[in-house]
Amino acid sequence: DNCIWRLKAGLLYWSYQQANVVVLPNHLANDFEAFCRKNPAPLPLLYRSQSGETSCQPLAKNADIRTDISQYCVYEEGRLVKTVSSLQSYKLQAVHHGRWSDMVCFYLGCSFGFEGRLKNAGVPVRNVEQGTNVSMYRTAVPCTPAGVFSCPLVVTMRPVPAAMLDAAVEVTHLNPLAHGAPVHIGDPALLGIQDLSRPDYGDRVEVQPGDVTVFWACGVTSIEAILSSKPSLAFSHSPGCMFLTDIPDSSPSSSMPSASESRAVATIRQLETIIGEDPGERGIRALFVQDELLRSCLALSHASSVAITTGFPTHYQHSPPDETDGPPGAIAMATMLLSLGKQVTMVTDRRALDMNQAIIDEAVRKGVLKSAVPLVTFEDRGPDSALHFLCHHGDPSKPRYDHLVAIERSGRAGDGNYYNMRGVNIKHLVDPIDDLFIAAKDIRGITTTGIGDGGNELGMGKVKERVKTLMPNGSLVACDVPADYAITAGVSNWGGYAVACGLYLLHTCPSHQRYLKKGLGLEHATRPEQLQEWTANLPSVAKEESILSTLMSCGIRSGKTGHLAMEVDGLTFHPTHSDIITRLLKVTLGATTPNL
Repeated sequence: DNCIWRLKAGLLYWSYQQANVVVLPNHLANDFEAFCRKNPAPLPLLYRSQSGETSCQPLAKNADIRTDISQYCVYEEGRLVKTVSSLQSYKLQAVHHGRWSDMVCFYLGCSFGFEGRLKNAGVPVRNVEQGTNVSMYRTAVPCTPAGVFSCPLVVTMRPVPAAMLDAAVEVTHLNPLAHGAPVHIGDPALLGIQDLSRPDYGDRVEVQPGDVTVFWACGVTSIEAILSSKPSLAFSHSPGCMFLTDIPDSSPSSSMPSASESRAVATIRQLETIIGEDPGERGIRALFVQDELLRSCLALSHASSVAITTGFPTHYQHSPPDETDGPPGAIAMATMLLSLGKQVTMVTDRRALDMNQAIIDEAVRKGVLKSAVPLVTFEDRGPDSALHFLCHHGDPSKPRYDHLVAIERSGRAGDGNYYNMRGVNIKHLVDPIDDLFIAAKDIRGITTTGIGDGGNELGMGKVKERVKTLMPNGSLVACDVPADYAITAGVSNWGGYAVACGLYLLHTCPSHQRYLKKGLGLEHATRPEQLQEWTANLPSVAKEESILSTLMSCGIRSGKTGHLAMEVDGLTFHPTHSDIITRLLKVTLGATTPNL
């Protein structure tokens, strides 16, 4: 018959578009179409039939949806009651079930449509190599509801070698009707998937050494929609048994990722280059790890609750002993995170609590900080102190924060002490906030960033071997506590400014917004008022000069010289710091406003 003919003609099935199929009663059709429109990544709508229509001329000539799929699922009252090889043999006689003339068919794009392109790009398709169906998982991510339809997102998982991730993203984003680019890369727990070895649909696919788990939205989401809405009768394809169209899966003319995505990445790399300048000639370039800024910004863009800590009491002979590097960068990050709708908490030493509260209050009063943020301290009161601080009721499955950031924060050395760059032990002035970063390594869902300019800062333990070998007094002062991402800068404040700018760039990038939303919800351009607010919360010369003035009024001194002056690390605000801020802003706004 026609189905067999088309299957023979398309033995290389990767050459033709495939479709998921859902058949629903007429009275639910408008709601389901709206549900598809609101969730375009899992449910890319190829065609909606008329009531009772068994063909689908736009997709396949002479097709009959009742026979052209090898296996169908039959649902009654939201329960899977059987699988059949033909819907012609399934009698619709019960009065409450209605008739075929009352049914509407929906044809939805399928990720099998891009597997051929992955292979052509040199990306191994593990499920095909292993002779299995693809793994499909029910996530904890809710789809955007419409009418009677609401359900969790279902995703497919394909292991991809780490070196080929870019290729996998570039190839698939070109095909939005086959679910487009991935909605998640990496830790499955962030989607609520606890055990990869037990897929909810399909087969287990073995992850090979060096592979990264990559997740695409899946049309089996439509089956979850049937189960949750409980229609009296519904049909679907059986997962993995697709409807094969007559439409060749021809590649689009472009083979590059979206322009906005490429531009955002390139611009963040420009920011990283700017902050890596070393006018103080401290040799900081030796600690540079490329794309740590990008990785940190990407992680922070996914965060909902961020804790930021700063404070380096290098001037132990003065009161206060703190330096001007750190707080400005911390506040710049905090105000951008707040404007993006994230919760922010500042963590400080007990000795500096009143001073830092005054700085925050003044920053809010002057408009440097968008709004007040909680300021807390951490004390070591026992072996589980860090766990209870980081997690509700000390439960590692319920973290309070999903990202910790340390900027110019004294870092614990290998001998348990804390040193300034001159090698003076300042442990008596530092609370053990390092313990939070150490504990976070064992708490799933918490990521850490360290920003530093010498190697003795919290988080710089990631590059401690370089610090010990290449930095003055490195073998003594090197921080031993690593962060997931270690951003190095000529001055740590610059790293904080760059993080704020990087977050702005990501949140104004349509491709990244789709990734953040997992392809769910209607796609809208950034609203003008939203863009205006984000822009207003970028660091600026005026704001950073204002906060530095506030620090001076509190008696906080320049790190290198100890001067009570408008300088940071011995570099005067004008022209050095003001020039860096101006250049960061020019690059950032130039990427989103082409005429700048």
